Amino acid sequence: MSDIKTHYRNCNICEAMCGLEIKYQDKHILSIKGDPKDPFSKGYNCPKATALEDFYNDEDRLKTPIRRTANGWEDISWDQAFTEIVAKLKGTQKEHGRNALAVYLGNPNAHNLGNALFLKPFMKSLGTINRFSSASTDQMPHHVAANFMFGAGMLIPVPDIDRTDFMMIIGGNPVVSNGSMMTAPNVIGRMKAIQKRGGKIVVVDPRRTRTAKIADQHLFIRPEKDALLLLAMIHCVFTTNSVNLRHLADRVDGLNVLENIANDYSPESVAKHVGIPASDIRTLTNDMTTANSAVCYSRMGASTQTFGGLCQWLTNVLNIITGNFDRAGGAMFPQPAFDLLRNHKKGHKSSFGQYKSRVRKLPFFNGEFPVATLAEEILTPGEGQIKSLITVAGNPVLSSPSGHKLAEAFSGLDYMVAIDIYLNETTKHANIILPATTGLENSHFDIFFNSFSVRNTVKYSKPLFEPADYQRTDWQILKELAARMTDTDIDEYTPEMILDMELQKGPYGKQGMSLAKLIDNPHGIDIGPLMPCIEARIKTEQGSVNLVPQLYINDLPRLQNVIIHPARDINYPFDLIGRRLVKSHNTWTQNSERLIKGKNPCTLEVHPDDAKVLGISNGQSVMVSSMVGEVKIEVVITDDIQRGVVSMPQGWGHNQKGTQMSVAAKQPGVSINDLTDASRVDTLTGNAALNGTPVAINVA
Repeated sequence: MSDIKTHYRNCNICEAMCGLEIKYQDKHILSIKGDPKDPFSKGYNCPKATALEDFYNDEDRLKTPIRRTANGWEDISWDQAFTEIVAKLKGTQKEHGRNALAVYLGNPNAHNLGNALFLKPFMKSLGTINRFSSASTDQMPHHVAANFMFGAGMLIPVPDIDRTDFMMIIGGNPVVSNGSMMTAPNVIGRMKAIQKRGGKIVVVDPRRTRTAKIADQHLFIRPEKDALLLLAMIHCVFTTNSVNLRHLADRVDGLNVLENIANDYSPESVAKHVGIPASDIRTLTNDMTTANSAVCYSRMGASTQTFGGLCQWLTNVLNIITGNFDRAGGAMFPQPAFDLLRNHKKGHKSSFGQYKSRVRKLPFFNGEFPVATLAEEILTPGEGQIKSLITVAGNPVLSSPSGHKLAEAFSGLDYMVAIDIYLNETTKHANIILPATTGLENSHFDIFFNSFSVRNTVKYSKPLFEPADYQRTDWQILKELAARMTDTDIDEYTPEMILDMELQKGPYGKQGMSLAKLIDNPHGIDIGPLMPCIEARIKTEQGSVNLVPQLYINDLPRLQNVIIHPARDINYPFDLIGRRLVKSHNTWTQNSERLIKGKNPCTLEVHPDDAKVLGISNGQSVMVSSMVGEVKIEVVITDDIQRGVVSMPQGWGHNQKGTQMSVAAKQPGVSINDLTDASRVDTLTGNAALNGTPVAINVA
């Protein structure tokens, strides 16, 4: 055997960018630990990092193409697979039009250097506008707000958590997620540092999360009422003469319009709807306006709801008018070494609403339609009906609303291709599965998450293990398909070639930033803290912040209706919300033995008072039903959940026939998306409303 060696890389399972130190011998991993020399994570890593070894060694992982037949799955060569796929897809488009082909992109694509660079030309080669992704299940409201307020969908401000004195977290659980749209390894350590320097953390959430238990204060709020709270706080900022734009005074348009809007939302008018006393709302606002620096961070609970668009807009507004935008300790723009906005011109025309979905007329944005429309676009006959589908590293049957409806839709497609490492609940419907290399077999650079990072750092990692000759990387698969779809030759570009070019042309190129420099610094390079940079970063035509875009004004009557005509279906008296688990990220992580071991994590949290009324006890199984489905699940009774609200985790449901994820099948759980309703969306942005689903509970 050879000597023991050490490899350094970032974990690519979630967006925290934790640096890892991996000890290995030959092809055997001996240990995976946090890299103490990583300038960003400084030795921290969460339990999920160990799954990189599990993915690499997983006997269920596919490595060569397979084709579904009447007698089961069969192995085929790469050339056979590419030849059949291209013939079928071209045939679909010739018979039904170019948009009869659709693509769905799953969460792991954002963590994959090759896919991040080559998915765009791949999509162009297909010539279809029908693209869907996991982004519209959780983050589209962030991008829409950034687009209309700052001029670019990727220009998303993040909390300067390392320097803030007051942090309000709405609907987020970053201690478990390690940040989300806020790349921040070791959030628990960063939160404790806020408290150690005399700062304060407040969590607003229908559930007392792990983050809430560490915070100084937790306020329960009714699901989907966050926009009302934010408007009431903005109302208080104006009525107490606390507006302070600081250096943005000449860069903010629409302040008077905002004041007129906020005038209708006093704390007293919204208190009974949000479930927070008016006095607490006023105190919360005062805490934020009087702190030396403060930031409001709104995440999943505020995004994946019927008013997600308003929530993310109002979060930005609150940070701006309290003087906590583009300054230390507030909400700031990162300046990544690989700048996705390098070629984005000021005043560039937005794609928002350029097209509308065929059936429900939901908006197209950022190159895609909302995934909540995908099933109906497949199942509804007529011109433009989707007939064939390509999924890339995604399992929407478990991760998207009305997952059982998607399964029905996929089963009726003329042809389906999946680029994925597993035979799972979605890919089992494919005609051919093309498995790519994964994790430790790939080089790695975080293109997207450096754009959401709470500190400017940069790092590149070579592959730890070279793939076998019979394997293909994702980007090689995409390039091969694109070349065959367009009848052109495959170009010579690799991810590393493009990465090096972008680093040298980026904001630090003149200081010698390059791929070679990153290779010479395997622990990563610390560029420094976030800095005020709005003048350089903003992409609106006039260079100013559009504080009150018209589309949000147009959406306010829908919110106002919640106050005027509060509705509740007595047949579904509970609000269902999701929850994040520290050892789970996407459905891939459920096939890691060490991440699923222990007691069943897929449970329904119920408040003790509700349990008493229902006559149920801890550990009992109940039937949870919604307008679209029903599941059987074990109950956990806890006062960590608000009365009238119940919670279950996302991403489970590995109890379906025809899959090949043997570890996940041992702890299958049930899918929350058999209860969520694809017809419930934020109509402004098209994002799925996964939280606040009305449900009923009955003894099983």
